[in-house]
Amino acid sequence: MSSPQHAGSTQKGWAHLLLDHPYVLLVLAPVFWGGNITAGKLAVGQIAPEMLVLGRWVGASLILLPFAWNAIRRDWPKIMPGLPALFFYGALGFAGFNMAMYTAAAYTAAVNASIEQAAIPVLVLLGNFLIFSVRPRLLQIVGLILTIIGVIWVATHGEPARLLHLDVNFGDALVLLACLFYAAYSLTLRYRPDISWMSFIFITALSALVASLIFTMFSPGGIAATIPKAAEITPLGWACLAYVMVFPSILAQLCYARGLHLVGPNRASIFINLLPLTGTILSVLIIGERLEPFHMVAAILVIAGIVLAEYSVRRNK
Repeated sequence: MSSPQHAGSTQKGWAHLLLDHPYVLLVLAPVFWGGNITAGKLAVGQIAPEMLVLGRWVGASLILLPFAWNAIRRDWPKIMPGLPALFFYGALGFAGFNMAMYTAAAYTAAVNASIEQAAIPVLVLLGNFLIFSVRPRLLQIVGLILTIIGVIWVATHGEPARLLHLDVNFGDALVLLACLFYAAYSLTLRYRPDISWMSFIFITALSALVASLIFTMFSPGGIAATIPKAAEITPLGWACLAYVMVFPSILAQLCYARGLHLVGPNRASIFINLLPLTGTILSVLIIGERLEPFHMVAAILVIAGIVLAEYSVRRNK
């Protein structure tokens, strides 16, 4: 039986590992985000997509409130004029992105959705060039092209000629729409109000909750159907809801924010690119999905594209 001193030192050791080791935190964040895809796939038939999104942001907002309260009071003079922008971030980057992803889960494989999310940095790079005139470097362009080819390879199941007939799986198309939502969210973050991270996460989570209520109004049965739909949620559905409520919504954000604080944004940002890999691994291990040859080809292209793009940025610093 361990002594109180030993137990205390063990707890301190775990806290030290998590809080003072940025690379542990920066790996955990994409693992938790990758689990969001797996949970969305497991939730198919267990809980309606709109209920999963709505329940996620109800729970996340309630959990965050006591921790964010002091920061919100302090930042309130800056929050008020910035509410339209904050609502946009929550509605598009949180609620819209996840509604599209959870709906897509009924139509495409979680492995597909994981790899296709590599389109997000590509869209951000293109948006920065087209909207803000941020010129990419040559290796970034090469990496961008490789990543695009990889995403197309997955979306067309290894038959890119299907694009000529616009023959793309509906679920894969929804994932790409979700990527577009998140890219728009990422591009506009430069305009976010100058408030603390905790205030930002809570207000955007609350905004996602409001947007989720609006989505629910336009879902079959509207708001009135939420109680019957809640009664239909299976135990697995509740487990999926609990996961997305806590891990991708709160813990992943905490891990990434702390890791970014310790090593800076340039070194931290590369870890987001692990998301397609973590999502794919979790989909295979937990759901039992098969890795098809076209997945492997796409993964090689996506990884090569990401490595080239990141190498280009760091070599020129």
